Amino acid sequence: MQRDLVHVLAEHAATLDHDSLSAAAREAAKMTLLDSIGVGLAATGLEPAADAVLGIVAEAGGAPQATLLASGGKAPAVMAAFANGGLAHCLDYDDQTPWGQHSGSSIVPAVFAVAERQGGVSGRDLVAAVAAGQDIFARMLRHVGWRKDWNFSTVMGVFAATAAAGRVMGFDPGQMADAMGIATLQSSGVLEMVAGRGSDLRGLYAGFSAKGAVLSALMAERGVSGIDRAFEGPNGVIACYFGGDYDRDAILAGLGRDFLGAATLYKRWPCVGTAHGHIKAVIDIVGEHALAPADIAEIRLHVGDFHRMMSEPLDERRAPATLADAKFSLPFLVAVAALRGGVGVGDFTPDGLRDPAVLNLARHVTLAPDPGLDWGREMPPGRIDMVARDGRTWTRTGTRVPGNADNPMGWDDICGKFRECASVAARPLPRKQVAEAEGLARNLENLPDATALIRACVPRIDDARAT
Repeated sequence: MQRDLVHVLAEHAATLDHDSLSAAAREAAKMTLLDSIGVGLAATGLEPAADAVLGIVAEAGGAPQATLLASGGKAPAVMAAFANGGLAHCLDYDDQTPWGQHSGSSIVPAVFAVAERQGGVSGRDLVAAVAAGQDIFARMLRHVGWRKDWNFSTVMGVFAATAAAGRVMGFDPGQMADAMGIATLQSSGVLEMVAGRGSDLRGLYAGFSAKGAVLSALMAERGVSGIDRAFEGPNGVIACYFGGDYDRDAILAGLGRDFLGAATLYKRWPCVGTAHGHIKAVIDIVGEHALAPADIAEIRLHVGDFHRMMSEPLDERRAPATLADAKFSLPFLVAVAALRGGVGVGDFTPDGLRDPAVLNLARHVTLAPDPGLDWGREMPPGRIDMVARDGRTWTRTGTRVPGNADNPMGWDDICGKFRECASVAARPLPRKQVAEAEGLARNLENLPDATALIRACVPRIDDARAT
């Protein structure tokens, strides 16, 4: 009987060396670290739902092992991962793969938590850990039969984050497989949490997978054994979550040579990635034809299966009731984009949700079902028809979306986004500190202690007036 995938992927993560990574994979890991921290900082100032998580962490107390982005204080590694993970996806501004779904918001809080607990983790080792987690996540996403029923970002994100945490902790392949087997008890999340309305969990979910990863790694460190056939057993992860539908050979093709994390994408707009094509199409038409809101009679959205989930019930999606719902409401998002020429973090505030100009324009958004835009292996594009009051019409498919593979964000873009996020934190970072964090991230492989990066991203008392 061949080794279960959990053992093969565990060995890959445990033995992955920084020097074996491609240059693109190294840069993607570093950009993900800075980007994830920045999004978490922004969430401290913009997402009230995160207060519940932070309150629970404060109440629990415990050993001051790892940094809390929200306060600069410290908490036990498990709870720090929970708190920082609860911030990392709040704004739906975190990174994604070219095929959708998010791994960085689970991986980054977990690796920093265990790295600070352990101490002395080099930048090279932290980069290798993040790259290992990104690679495992993307390989599984591309080659299992995900039916859009489970929330892949948490169901598989916990295994990617556990592998990354175990790499930071120096696990051998056996310990790594144990940790990933233990993580089966932390793997969960139904897609209704994402697609349904009125729940704060959509923004907070990465806290659970980051916490689960750290807990699994700490249990393996203490000698708790895992599950021998965790992934491919008759009742394992693949059978239970994906109906046994997977391509083993494809998952393992190029393992150790091709690092799929190198393809990681970074968002320019803080909302669900499957909306970005429609947003870009709207922006292009409005900009090219200098349309004012009063000129627009109809914005018709061509929608596949997942787009429809983001658009129905139509009246509720035109005027979302909560900040979390707004980031997943396609009619609202295209109305914002048509009005403002983009979508920014400032659009997701209580005042932003009640903006009469946005709500009025959203009433002109209609839907055109289009099975050709159903989400298969690849994220579907966005296509719209725009009808002007004078009778002119245009059809556009969103291409060269900022942050997508055909128009990727580089270091300058990531640093600009980090500055934007740091400026809206509950305690905005001084310019000097922002520049310090950017420099540390860009040169992370040269740091003897990689956790200097997260400590550089919390406000310091002596710099409080230097904003």
